[in-house]
Amino acid sequence: MKKYYPIFFLAIIVLSSVVLLSITNSLTKDKILAQEEEATLTQLNNMFSEMTNYTLDGDIYFITAGDNIIGYAFKAIGNGYGGSISILIGLETDKTTVKGISIISNAETAGLGSRITLPSFTDRFIGKNINDVKLTQDGGQIDGISGSTISSRAVVETVRNTALEKIQELAD
Repeated sequence: MKKYYPIFFLAIIVLSSVVLLSITNSLTKDKILAQEEEATLTQLNNMFSEMTNYTLDGDIYFITAGDNIIGYAFKAIGNGYGGSISILIGLETDKTTVKGISIISNAETAGLGSRITLPSFTDRFIGKNINDVKLTQDGGQIDGISGSTISSRAVVETVRNTALEKIQELAD
């Protein structure tokens, strides 16, 4: 019996840890979702300054000012050099012009690849036709970040590909 004591003891510790983690998750889940929603609302307000409200239909935000739709927004996830990059993309009502982008989260190298979050990069997308959202070296109108080609390309391709997909959904 003494040789099984460590196994029972370890099983009790693991079981206790699982129960405590489950309880913590259930207590904090709603608060985390509320914070994420608030952050998204802030980003939408920054992108669409005249926004008064929005509705979420599936995974597309319909941005309104009064009773008029003034744009569309959606989230996209791409793969950069350091991991996934989560992006909020806004489109004008013509569904082909980029209103703006906002990097929600990323795992890129600090100080280099993480420069994709700076306005000096994200502002390059504003007013561009989605068909022109390619790096200049690929025939597009977006200048990449020197030394961060993989991160720049990941953002550009994610924005372009996701927007084209969502434009098709909006047309249907």
